[in-house]
Amino acid sequence: MKEIPFSTILAALTDADRAFPERYVSRFSDLQPADLKALLQAWPQIPLKRKKTFLTNLVDRFEEDLLLSYEAIGGSILFDEDADVRVMALKLLDETIDARLIPTLIKLLETDPEAAVRARAATVLGQFVRMAELGDLPEGRKALLEDVLFKAASDKQHLVARAALESLAYSSSAEVDDLITAAFNRPDPLWQATALFAAGRSSDNRWQEQILLGLLSEDMPVRLAAVQSAGDLELKSARKVLLEMLEDEADDDVFQALIWALSQIGGEDVRTYLEALLAEAEGDEQIEFIEEALANLSFTEDMEGFDMLAIDPDDVEDLN
Repeated sequence: MKEIPFSTILAALTDADRAFPERYVSRFSDLQPADLKALLQAWPQIPLKRKKTFLTNLVDRFEEDLLLSYEAIGGSILFDEDADVRVMALKLLDETIDARLIPTLIKLLETDPEAAVRARAATVLGQFVRMAELGDLPEGRKALLEDVLFKAASDKQHLVARAALESLAYSSSAEVDDLITAAFNRPDPLWQATALFAAGRSSDNRWQEQILLGLLSEDMPVRLAAVQSAGDLELKSARKVLLEMLEDEADDDVFQALIWALSQIGGEDVRTYLEALLAEAEGDEQIEFIEEALANLSFTEDMEGFDMLAIDPDDVEDLN
């Protein structure tokens, strides 16, 4: 079948009198330079409502399909005059590793008049903090990122401050632990959730007690963050509680997080529970998600088996 010309797709996007065909959304992934240029030239003529609907569709598809990338579009409209557009553009950069974007993201974090935009810029910068921690960025970039985000972590707008802390959590800086502790000490559930989320990113089991307490919270965002952190830290001590939570968790997001966290932790009864859930699952999306969790569980089990086979350095010394 002959591919529809991009000019035809662009014409459909600019025609605000007709619904934009959903089948065209994937064509905006990995745009060629000429097509991106054509989109940007047409962008000012597209009504704002149409832009927001279009970008919402891109964000939804991007979150559903890891093979799609709308990074070229997101990076090109970061200074759109509408704050909602800027936020959605930043969401399209959630997986970026393009360090050339760092100066632009910092500018948005430091100068954008809208807190939601500054917070989202802080979130995207977290990807680069993680890269820096892994040695994938020059040391100077690491220092710059941490300096900017530490300042943002004390922003008067708590939305921005919480996002900055979540991004800083990838850093091994001792000061981050102090910020996480301070967040745990705040009575606000939103700060509690941020502290738990940051704890999961810290790769440090010192927060185990707080995470286990968070699993029992009646506040959904706190409970969700605790579940995600338990999985990210592979807390064996959380397995029993997580399995019990599967029985009566009413929130869909927390329920999915439970399944994935258990696939990360593994161990006794986890496979039995997940296979039982798969047998009862309804709908293609639910079935696919549980199948992915079971595949991840297999990976977890393989890694545990590998660790058990690893040679203890003390044993090597005994052989010499």
